Amino acid sequence: MGTRGRVTLQTIAREVGLSKYAVSRSLAGKSGVSEETRERIREMAERLGYIKPAAQSGSNDIAVAFHDLDPVNSELYMQIQNGVQGEAHRLGMGLRVHWTHSARQLEDLARACAGLLLVGPHDREAIAAATATGIPIVRFGWVDPLEQADQVSGTDHEAGQAVIQYLVELGHRSIAYVYGVPGYRGRRERFYGAREIAEAHPDVTLHVMQFDEQGGFGDAYRALKEKGVKPTAFFCAHDGLALTVVSELLGQGYRIPDDVSVVGFGDFSPATQISPSLTTVRMEGQECGAVGLRLLLERIERPRLPSDPARRINVASRIIERRSSGPCRGRVRVADIDNPADKGVGQAVGGG
Repeated sequence: MGTRGRVTLQTIAREVGLSKYAVSRSLAGKSGVSEETRERIREMAERLGYIKPAAQSGSNDIAVAFHDLDPVNSELYMQIQNGVQGEAHRLGMGLRVHWTHSARQLEDLARACAGLLLVGPHDREAIAAATATGIPIVRFGWVDPLEQADQVSGTDHEAGQAVIQYLVELGHRSIAYVYGVPGYRGRRERFYGAREIAEAHPDVTLHVMQFDEQGGFGDAYRALKEKGVKPTAFFCAHDGLALTVVSELLGQGYRIPDDVSVVGFGDFSPATQISPSLTTVRMEGQECGAVGLRLLLERIERPRLPSDPARRINVASRIIERRSSGPCRGRVRVADIDNPADKGVGQAVGGG
């Protein structure tokens, strides 16, 4: 064959039109590569005279970077981490886990790995720095409209629709969406879904409750009642808010779910540690993690061309029914009789 330069994994990858990562896994006998691809790589390696090093470095590992300044979603992030690690273990591959919000650290991490999973609200600078390295990236978190970025996410909009439909079927017609602090994209999407279903039922009214989450629900609820509004159900944008709502309502003498129903979002550990246990929406964080890793491996094995569309993969959530929700029984507490007329709310949507 004549004198040639040293044959490397990158040399083989270039010849067969695959990623260096796919070539490395194939020659190491690891999973994640089809038998047809493995045979093609083996034949090319033999033809080029590739000599396998005595030991391979860990430079072909996958990395997952979690945003470290987002305590609201910390339990969800742990579920995603468990899913990524479980899938990596099943495939017999290396994985680096980092918690950071630093653009420089993300860039360094991307340069040292074959692919990167980004979890959480990393800012534009950090995402741009990682993307500029040219490695495949899959994101868990919100992307801009039509942004050409691969993303795995839950189904916030659908979840909002499903919860209101669930409560309507239980007979509830005056429902409060406990938003808490505005600004979270997921909470907005859940509200948009909830509003769609409420607007489809002329006799359903959806009231929006926004407030400072540090003890603000009590004041917000009193203001609602002063306007003559008495919700029979509360859909809370996060389980943490739901715990506050349950505690406040019980303290005011309400019986849950006899007088009012409460539904949360997230299905985090406290949901089963309170009484009554919380009906909520389970975000399948572990499955999201596993799906995200599989998508990243596909992108590594078959690099995305500029003309290829980005992928959006949604992992459907589900309602977990427990004891905090029940049929609307049309009961009015004696303490509420002093507000005989429902005067409506400025932020209400749907029927009267």
